[in-house]
Amino acid sequence: MPVVEECVVVARPPQEVFDFLAKFENLSVYDAFVTKSGPVGTVPPGLGTRGWGTTRFMGREFDWMVEFTEFEPPRRMVSRSVGGERDLTATFMLEPNGGGTRVTERLVTGSMGGLLGKLPDPLVNRLLGRSLRRNLKTLTRVVEERPRPDGP
Repeated sequence: MPVVEECVVVARPPQEVFDFLAKFENLSVYDAFVTKSGPVGTVPPGLGTRGWGTTRFMGREFDWMVEFTEFEPPRRMVSRSVGGERDLTATFMLEPNGGGTRVTERLVTGSMGGLLGKLPDPLVNRLLGRSLRRNLKTLTRVVEERPRPDGP
């Protein structure tokens, strides 16, 4: 079972980063493989909230649905697959770091299927880790470039 964990420091306070990450529609903004994403319904993000998306990876597209199984603003959120082809758990842990936030993302995936399913877990972990690092760099850039909710 592939498991990857990466972290980055974002020069914004934890609550601001948490609020950005909690909106499912933002996933397609910073994750290079997610072509579209959004919430299920109109309720604010919280425990039990579901999100949907489409991922394009290695020439294949697949739809998925996840649900927040842990939601502790502004420290931690966990989403788990509740529908789709892939079994995935994504955990975000946020800690104050100076004037910013240390964001750690941990992905645990079930069977990958296809070409990745035939590769050994350490190699899959390396490939997923590289993608996760790129996505976290994009997350940092996007969040830091956004106007602050309370002004400059």
